[in-house]
Amino acid sequence: MSVPPVTIRQPRIDDKRPGQKFTSQILPRYARRSPGVDDVLPVLYLRGLSTGDFQPALESLLGEKAQGLSATSITRLKRCWEEDYRAFRKRDLSQSPYAYIWADGVHFGIRLEQDRLSALVVLGVRADGTKDLLAIEDGYRESTESWASLLRGLKRRGMREPVVA
Repeated sequence: MSVPPVTIRQPRIDDKRPGQKFTSQILPRYARRSPGVDDVLPVLYLRGLSTGDFQPALESLLGEKAQGLSATSITRLKRCWEEDYRAFRKRDLSQSPYAYIWADGVHFGIRLEQDRLSALVVLGVRADGTKDLLAIEDGYRESTESWASLLRGLKRRGMREPVVA
């Protein structure tokens, strides 16, 4: 069975209509790389790839034309990620009541230090079913003090007591 040809209308890029301007719904304005690349960069960094190894890694993933991510660019992106994480850790939680929360420690196969660290993760679920990542922090072997510190931080930021934890 053959499929008939499909007519595709290509949007005008050089839009000269007065008072109207073409805006892509796929790629944000002035974007120089796809969002997929932005999603993979933190994963490569977290897996221990050094800043100088990003270019060869991206070339193997995206082809020889993958350019523009020098060690300086990766260092700048890392600073942005750290700023985003600091803002995430300080955001106000008082306006979002949570019906229940999950708390768990995640252990990774890599050992960066002498003592094994865990990622302490807390997810909250609102009454409408919306899930939010509330916290992700380093913890010392899921110790009582590590969890207490994380939970005290959530309370300081205004999180109300959930119905179920």
